[in-house]
Amino acid sequence: MIPHDFIDELLARVDLVDVVGKRLKLKKSGANYFACCPFHGEKTPSFSVSPAKQFYHCFGCGAHGTAITFLMEYEGLGFVDAVEALAAETGLKVPRAQGAISAAEAAQQKSERQLLLELHAKAADFYRRSLERSPKARAYLEQRGILPATVERFGLGYAPSEWQALSAIFPHYGEPLLEKAGLVIAPPESGKRYDRFRDRLIFPIHDRQGKIIAFGGRSLDGGEPKYLNSPETPLFEKGRTLYGLALARDGIREAGFALVTEGYVDVIMLAQHGLTNAVAALGTATTAEHVRTLLALTDQIVFCFDGDEAGRRAAWRALENSLEALKDDSRLRFVFLPPEHDPDSFVRAHGADAFRALIADAAKPLTTYLFDELTRDEDLHTAEGRARLAHLAKPLIAKVRAPMLRLQLEKELAERTGLAIETLHEWIPPAQEMVTTPTLRSTTRHARHPGRRAPLPLAALLLRLLIAHPLLAARLRVDLLPLDEPEPEWRASAALIDAIDVGTLDERSTAAMIVEHFRGSEHGEVLARHAAAILEETIPWEDPETTLSDIIQRLRLRRVEREIVTLSALSRQRKLTPEETLHLGELFREKVRLMTAGARPEAAPDMATSHPP
Repeated sequence: MIPHDFIDELLARVDLVDVVGKRLKLKKSGANYFACCPFHGEKTPSFSVSPAKQFYHCFGCGAHGTAITFLMEYEGLGFVDAVEALAAETGLKVPRAQGAISAAEAAQQKSERQLLLELHAKAADFYRRSLERSPKARAYLEQRGILPATVERFGLGYAPSEWQALSAIFPHYGEPLLEKAGLVIAPPESGKRYDRFRDRLIFPIHDRQGKIIAFGGRSLDGGEPKYLNSPETPLFEKGRTLYGLALARDGIREAGFALVTEGYVDVIMLAQHGLTNAVAALGTATTAEHVRTLLALTDQIVFCFDGDEAGRRAAWRALENSLEALKDDSRLRFVFLPPEHDPDSFVRAHGADAFRALIADAAKPLTTYLFDELTRDEDLHTAEGRARLAHLAKPLIAKVRAPMLRLQLEKELAERTGLAIETLHEWIPPAQEMVTTPTLRSTTRHARHPGRRAPLPLAALLLRLLIAHPLLAARLRVDLLPLDEPEPEWRASAALIDAIDVGTLDERSTAAMIVEHFRGSEHGEVLARHAAAILEETIPWEDPETTLSDIIQRLRLRRVEREIVTLSALSRQRKLTPEETLHLGELFREKVRLMTAGARPEAAPDMATSHPP
């Protein structure tokens, strides 16, 4: 692990404006710099870089982070590689362990993730060398029209038919980590171990940084299943991984859209014909997380499916799962190939230009495809048909969080059913709040106009205040925070106060230092999101110290009101002791004092109206 104090020193020395300015054309506007966001397509600059906070934020797609995050996302680097790149630019040397250590000690110091990555890299090399020695596998590739250069580009390989072929490169074949990596199967009932992939063409599956995290295997002798994937492991989740994404990033940006297909060979053959913006889901339906991943690179996704019934079912599942991830500036289109073709066979038969023309001419926008499918079996000339359409559309539109897209769908539904849009707007329930994953990018947008925004919850207000002014953390005790309440901001604030109190964070830490300090922790995403919000929104305070004093008073009032409610409820069950009665009276006097001092009550109505028994 890289010490936190080195990360702090690195971020103190590096200038985010320089880091971004080497890669994007920045223009100064006020206190910040702006550019067109590299993570989604746009023509008007909305990507803001703050030299004071050393933090960037895109007002369009919500991307945000530090210099380290920027290099990771923009150049596809891992965390350590990004730190090393920044250190090289600033003349710092990343700390390394001193003194000689044994191989066993070195292995113990590596994370499980790193060990699993090494196992996959070693296996991939073995599969590649096995392909060179397999006439059967090479004949299959030739028959499919896959050229040697494409084989090398995608790192294709071959798993020999032997039961324990991997034992040739893994002498400790009984190592449990091989099973955890998904390379070996060890059924408990038999006690025997054997390779998961045997006599199969191997497709390495990469993460976004290009590291091999899993494999797919295609049967060469007609055996079932025809395609076999690695199981889910600490490295690999099918619902979050897209085949070919690491190789397609540049192609997606150049083409202006991502092309989602169904299979490995579709992606490979399209790339061989110059269509390098294609990716594929891995034996599962396209998920909302897949869509969010792609919308971080482009604002347009084209789903290309086979024209048969199975392809149409896959397309509909992709639409259903995409709705919650869409943004107002994102576009989804759906194109279906002739029933006798998949992308692989179509591009081989007709060429890349015909494939591009098909997308340009036949791809349906999301709204068109959605309502075409919903009305395919409905007669809108009847009241029953229109009611049925409204019934079918309701749960789909309810998934949409993008406000303008949702409004357009409601408008389209109103026109087709004859219902008033106001009626539909009230009838269709609001989308559930999205649960974000631990990442430094959030797709949630914030209001640009603070005057139209509801007041910040107290927990969020406190956290943003502490991020912007960590020096104030010394004035607040952790035991005053209601850590039993559900808002994660309370616990993130407590963690930030503790880190400053014990000295692992400095009172003068920038927002970037705070975010990097908590990277990967349970508080990382919450802190990153609120650090970005500080850049996007007008600061909701004029005097930080006065704001903190007000927060402390309100927290004290909340604690007093909770104790009043507890004792009042107890008094309805039994007679209070003299000490409890005395304490209850003191609590009411303290409540009056705090409210007289200006603290605002936030308790439930029965709390505010409680009286001593």
